[in-house]
Amino acid sequence: MQQKDPSYHTLLQLGQMLREVTDSLSKEAGAPQPLQLEWEAVLQSAYQQNAWFTRDACLHALSYWGEMLQPEFLDPWMDHYPSPSGRELTVALILAGNIPLVGFHDVLSVLLTGNKALVKCASNDQVLLPFLVRKLESLNPGLSGRVSFTDKKLGAFDAVIATGSNNTSRYFEYYFSKKPHIIRKNRHGAAVLTGKESADELRGLAADVFLYFGMGCRSVSKLFVPEGYDFDPLFKAFYGFKSVTDHHKYANNYDYNKAVYLMSGSPMLDNGFLLLKEDPSFGSPIGTLFYETFTSGESLKRRLKDAEAALQCVVAGVWLEGGLPFGSAQHPALWQYADGVDTVDFLLKTSTDQAAAEGRTAGNF
Repeated sequence: MQQKDPSYHTLLQLGQMLREVTDSLSKEAGAPQPLQLEWEAVLQSAYQQNAWFTRDACLHALSYWGEMLQPEFLDPWMDHYPSPSGRELTVALILAGNIPLVGFHDVLSVLLTGNKALVKCASNDQVLLPFLVRKLESLNPGLSGRVSFTDKKLGAFDAVIATGSNNTSRYFEYYFSKKPHIIRKNRHGAAVLTGKESADELRGLAADVFLYFGMGCRSVSKLFVPEGYDFDPLFKAFYGFKSVTDHHKYANNYDYNKAVYLMSGSPMLDNGFLLLKEDPSFGSPIGTLFYETFTSGESLKRRLKDAEAALQCVVAGVWLEGGLPFGSAQHPALWQYADGVDTVDFLLKTSTDQAAAEGRTAGNF
């Protein structure tokens, strides 16, 4: 976009704030400052509402956005598009609540295309995003009212972006069929191992598996390994995340799934905090990582091609064209859109189309 929306400069300020806050909150220092106390209270509130949103998980999400809200990342993302030329839209955003700030990218896309967002957060994720929006408004009062939140039935809107499960997506498709829309379904992360990965690459994969307790759509929940693969180096790399079982909800899921597999006689590998089970499915339950073996690179590529609709990303290093580096699954570029659907392009085209339709309508009178 040749002409930056005014919110662009406010986002840079927010990015600076997030970098400073996450840096200070990550250090063990003396008496906390008022700003730190404010953020600590918000992190505690987010955790009380959703026990999966631990302090570390929230800090990781805030740190990611602190990094992304810089010119070296925002500019190549936004400069790919023309400046908005249509009418202002009110875009309804129905957000998931699986990981902290999962819907912030959609809010950014709406603001940077000159539109307004009407946001419906998940019931267990109503703290962090509204707080971040209030920070934006405090940095730039001109943004007040451009993002509104509701926990009731959506009011008037021009387009919708809704994220949910495969079941809720069918409801969304029906309910929003007469509005321009993006409907997102279940997606999963996968990883390909050849047995030649370095210890650093395997430690990176461990982060791809365990960050956010494996609950993100980009979390690696499925491995593809060659026949006869030795899992010992992988388990050794995973050991740095053994503390996940200190979290009661993760531990309960791990224990439950282990009991189910033992009672059913299902073969599995167990390192004390993660179960590895051979299974063709992509969505493994919490505390479990599915794997599947392959005999050749070509057969694996065909398998991945057939499963494209189920995959959000594939971690594979340089082995696979389009594969992500190990350790980067939870650190997507701003232009790596959920489900591969370009949100900004959708918003720009919808805005232009509706302006043209209104112009044609006006010309009929």
